[in-house]
Amino acid sequence: MILAHDDLGTGPAVLLLHSGVTDRRMWDALVPSLSHSFRVVRPDLRGFGDSPLPPEEYADADDLDALLDSLGITDAAVVGSSFGGRVALELATLHPARVSSLVLLCAALRGVEPTPDAAAFGDEEDRLLEAGDVEAAVELNVRTWLGPEADDGTRERVATMQRHAFEVQLEADAQEPGPRPRRVEVDLAAVAVPTLVVSGAKDLELFKRTATVLATGIRGAEAVELDWAGHLPSLERPDAVLALLLDVLRDDPTVHQP
Repeated sequence: MILAHDDLGTGPAVLLLHSGVTDRRMWDALVPSLSHSFRVVRPDLRGFGDSPLPPEEYADADDLDALLDSLGITDAAVVGSSFGGRVALELATLHPARVSSLVLLCAALRGVEPTPDAAAFGDEEDRLLEAGDVEAAVELNVRTWLGPEADDGTRERVATMQRHAFEVQLEADAQEPGPRPRRVEVDLAAVAVPTLVVSGAKDLELFKRTATVLATGIRGAEAVELDWAGHLPSLERPDAVLALLLDVLRDDPTVHQP
């Protein structure tokens, strides 16, 4: 299956991987400027946006490998937000030649012990979905994952994307057989590309802890904390994140300034 995607611009390839509460539209504010200098590919992972979630075994990293192959792209700088950061690390694990560098924006990672704030969020989301209150679950996600810099328009866009993801995923999970995501174990010590780990000072404690694990576990990784950011900085202050990405992707030695 080839993921739904956009492919814009020319130059070195950049692969943008969305968070688990959004889809490829989360990058709308960044793509026009990035595509002036880079070939920007932004897919919808399975179960998000325009990519279906069929009843079969799959790995997101394999889907991305197939997408890049279909586009004739050998390797790319990979920018992953939250869940997309975890998928970026899985791509670097299963298909390391595809990844030339990593930018991990408040990335998720399996194996980090849940913090009380993250556990409380997960319990409440489960309760709402089990009760069939999808709209309240959408509101919970918007409230949890967007920091104070996000405006009302951004909050509504995230709600629209999360609502659609819930609809697709809940319908797929109700089928028999359902989709079967394959678990990919990431060995941080084996990640061997330049990596920037970005965290938000106003994010959940789980993701601050995860950023520390990533920055210490990936050899040579650099870390920066954005003092204004929640969990989705590219949506909260897109101009600031665009400037950071342009510096990183252009290999500017003065990068990593929040």
